[in-house]
Amino acid sequence: MDIGKNIKKIREQKGMMQKEIASIANMQASNYSKIESGQRDISVEALDKISKLFGMTVDEIIYFEDKKTPKPITVEDKTVNEKIHLISQLEEEDKHAVYRIIDGMLTKSKFQNFFEQNLQTTK
Repeated sequence: MDIGKNIKKIREQKGMMQKEIASIANMQASNYSKIESGQRDISVEALDKISKLFGMTVDEIIYFEDKKTPKPITVEDKTVNEKIHLISQLEEEDKHAVYRIIDGMLTKSKFQNFFEQNLQTTK
């Protein structure tokens, strides 16, 4: 897998120039050119910016030619720390949606416990 070559193919398909991508990635055009030619590795930060510019995920860029799709991420088989890390990688709006769901479930559970305890004391 050659990420630089994949980026170049995608850029060309989109009709963009190297200097446009370099500007978005906050790097000099010569450094960006080296990435496309395989002479330099791309930083995760720059790859993330480029993927957003292209409207793609980082995985879609990495596996562009392979057409391999990564395994779906499931949280059931993850540790608590891994689950928290995955949530922290979400975009802000998605994080807030997850937090609202958790808050709702916790609130429901607290109400259920409250009513169960009060029903037991009245019997």
